[in-house]
Amino acid sequence: MKRSEDSYGTISLAYVRIDPELANTLAAIVDEGTLDAASRRLQITPSAVSQRLKTLEQQLGRILVVRTKPARLTEAGEAVVRLARQISLLEHDALAGVGIDDPDGSPRITVPLAVNADSMATWFLAPIARLSARHDIDFDLHRDDQNFTARLLESGAVMAAVTSEETPVTGCSVSPLGVLEYRAMAEREFAARWFPDGATSSALAGAPFVDFDRRDTLQHEWLRAMSVEQAGVPRHYVPASHDYALAVALGLGWGMVPVLQDSGGLVPLGGPVLRVQLYWQQWNLRSEMLDTIAAEVADEARRVLGAPSLSRPRSSAASPRPRGRAAAG
Repeated sequence: MKRSEDSYGTISLAYVRIDPELANTLAAIVDEGTLDAASRRLQITPSAVSQRLKTLEQQLGRILVVRTKPARLTEAGEAVVRLARQISLLEHDALAGVGIDDPDGSPRITVPLAVNADSMATWFLAPIARLSARHDIDFDLHRDDQNFTARLLESGAVMAAVTSEETPVTGCSVSPLGVLEYRAMAEREFAARWFPDGATSSALAGAPFVDFDRRDTLQHEWLRAMSVEQAGVPRHYVPASHDYALAVALGLGWGMVPVLQDSGGLVPLGGPVLRVQLYWQQWNLRSEMLDTIAAEVADEARRVLGAPSLSRPRSSAASPRPRGRAAAG
């Protein structure tokens, strides 16, 4: 039998137990990027970190970390880190439930979350700030494309995500949040220069637009709806949500601007309004802390984005969805 490249060999599950302390050490290594940095976080020596990692790998018979900078988890390592974070979350809930606090106050917990760029810039930080004021939580926010966000959930890098992905990641639950609306907008002088007769197909073929990054398809979808092929149309790349809206406002190009970011100084170009349904995915754990976070995020989404659409069956096929800033991450 061919041995896996991340395996020491075959070990019977009957003799394997994962020590939470060792699993937490692995999580610290990948969070901090190196064994030295993990040692500072754990307040032990680098050699102790190395020994814990070696012990865990020998116990499991698997290579858990690729020794690069930053350190990178193998598939087996992802499973262990996911367990470490779940144990940490449940332990926090248990300690709070029995009324045991640290001498300096309630025990703090780090909660990693993934969110799409435009949600981060428009509505997501408000509920996070309220939660931080009421609970001893250190939030670790990750921003990425929807496909990578799914990987972040699978790998255990994050506990929950705002995403445009309706189909739940394995081991996660999903619920609708609301809709982000995008309109094609331009600065007034830019619109007068490039669209004197309106946003016609011929004008759109030559007018520069602003893409968030090379995974952003919102502008392309709108152009397609306007019967314009996006290939060959001039474009700029501005990969930050606030800066993207500012670039459009300064006349760098036209772009699909979230309605929530329209300050009233831009000219609408007409055409279809693009609507992106957002969802909340989280680990399928009975955790009071995670449920509290989900409820606060859902309340803010309901207030800002409007009532979510009715959820379709989770097993239904996912429809095509935009990528880049409008997608998760």
